[in-house]
Amino acid sequence: MPNHHLRGPAVPAALTALLLAAAACGTTEETGGDDEATAASGPVSTVDARGETVELASPAETVVVLEWAEVEIVASLGVMPAGVADIEGYTTWAGTAEPLDEGVADVGTRQEPSVDSIAGLDPDLVILETGDEALVPQLEEFTSVLVTEGTDAADNIARMKSDVTMIADLLGKNDEADALLADFDAKVEEVAAAIETAGTGDIPYLFADGWDDGATISIRPFGPGSLPGALAGAVGLTNAWTGETDEAWGLGATDVEGMAQYTETELKFIYNNSFEDDIFNEKLMGNAIWDDLRFVEDGEMYQLPVGAWTFGGPRSCELLLDFYAEVYAS
Repeated sequence: MPNHHLRGPAVPAALTALLLAAAACGTTEETGGDDEATAASGPVSTVDARGETVELASPAETVVVLEWAEVEIVASLGVMPAGVADIEGYTTWAGTAEPLDEGVADVGTRQEPSVDSIAGLDPDLVILETGDEALVPQLEEFTSVLVTEGTDAADNIARMKSDVTMIADLLGKNDEADALLADFDAKVEEVAAAIETAGTGDIPYLFADGWDDGATISIRPFGPGSLPGALAGAVGLTNAWTGETDEAWGLGATDVEGMAQYTETELKFIYNNSFEDDIFNEKLMGNAIWDDLRFVEDGEMYQLPVGAWTFGGPRSCELLLDFYAEVYAS
């Protein structure tokens, strides 16, 4: 998972390329939805992103989750996690869709969770993503582990649904998952119809976040294969970013000079400002290239609601879809 809290991708271009390559660790194989999962009171099983069958004698009740999308998914299925990695970061970047209860334990950072803290919660199940697999042998000494895919720029919506289903299998929450995904599908149809009625869908969008990288401002566009890009495509919108992206997350990298390609382009600029450092409205103002961009001059800049996670589950996706409707159809 890209590390927003520490601004992990905010590094020189060469290192950024290496990090993007390293992030491409997912699989495009269909996972989750094991047909042999039984009723909520009995044994449950699923096939995870490793291709491993994970079996439990009964649905998991005490669950520790090490990535934020899966935290949201578990909570949205009606199970509050016992432990979560980096609760403060989750609350800042991802918690709007599914806030956490006060009693949830913090088990360290997403990059270096505390195995001792996890073990102390005596979990039935630990959920993590493919990028965290180095932890699996330690965790499997005392509990079961489910590895979700987390992202796949080839089809991030299908991947998200697969992750929801495999988690639901082990929580005994398949009916809840069906309802959750039905709500998501209905939201896609609702927003697509609203944009079509408004007649504004021919205006492309550019979705990005950014950070101050010392002497330069680093800008990270979300390409068509990113989760926000896949959602936008599902409701009929066109992504203005046509540059390179990584294969897992669908993320690109540029700077202010790279934005000059949009000087004369009509588009809607959607940006994340959960750190409230206002890269795009304050730090870039006065830069000759930035000030000359058409979307800046036209005031076509739209700040994503704080805490709407751009790598999340169905509820986060619904927040993004509602925002697309606000930008394009209100």
